[in-house]
Amino acid sequence: MIETADAEPEYDDTAIRFLEALWGEGYLSPGGPDEVDRVVEGLSLRGKTTLDIGCGSGGITLHLVERHGAAHVTGFDIERPVIESAIKRAAQRELSDRASFVQAPPGPLPFADASFDVVFSKDALLHVPDKDALFAEIFRVLKPGGVFAASDWLIGHDGEPSSEMKAYVAAEGLSFAMASPAHYAQAMRRAGLADVAVKDRNPWYREVARGELERLKGPLYSTVAAVVGAAYVDKNIRTWEAMQKVLDSGEHRPTHLRGWKPAMVG
Repeated sequence: MIETADAEPEYDDTAIRFLEALWGEGYLSPGGPDEVDRVVEGLSLRGKTTLDIGCGSGGITLHLVERHGAAHVTGFDIERPVIESAIKRAAQRELSDRASFVQAPPGPLPFADASFDVVFSKDALLHVPDKDALFAEIFRVLKPGGVFAASDWLIGHDGEPSSEMKAYVAAEGLSFAMASPAHYAQAMRRAGLADVAVKDRNPWYREVARGELERLKGPLYSTVAAVVGAAYVDKNIRTWEAMQKVLDSGEHRPTHLRGWKPAMVG
């Protein structure tokens, strides 16, 4: 995990350009706006104050305003390059009055108790090792009656990762702290969240990732290589090949998470 606000970023400008070429402008995780819509399916964000944890370069934050009518969305991330990119994107789309962005180092969330109606996150919580502390903070900043809705990258068990999983994580070169769906659900309940639900997204991403790999090897290769360099694309092709193995085995389990802060707490 990154130690300070300005430590060497894991998502630098090259990574941002590469992932946006693959997943869409402003998106650093798979599925684009359609998968964001699935995470919040059945919820009303209209007029709500929302926190987007691990907002990356801001595409999701702005989507929650534009598509879902959130009154205000605060994007939060620990890395400066993605926050700078998000601030520019909000200004370009004239949404700076409804979307703001905060950078702070890992640790307690820099927000007051009961600040948000909704806490959202998309494939960012896997970077946080202490899930109990994480969900305690999410519970703290939620208003009574508020909802937590997220997607994250989980592992199918809490035992020793397989050699294939270790190879995939090494290929990513990121600070992954993956845990099982049961571990997440328990941590959410221990924090006080109610009506906790987990939804397996492995079957969906297993096939999506296969298509991403085909695009990287084929029609996208020259376009993306022109932006980030062929060596960088080649490295990520190897990463996707390693990821596909643990998706196919079921060990890598992208998962939707949801839980509510009771209206009466105490």
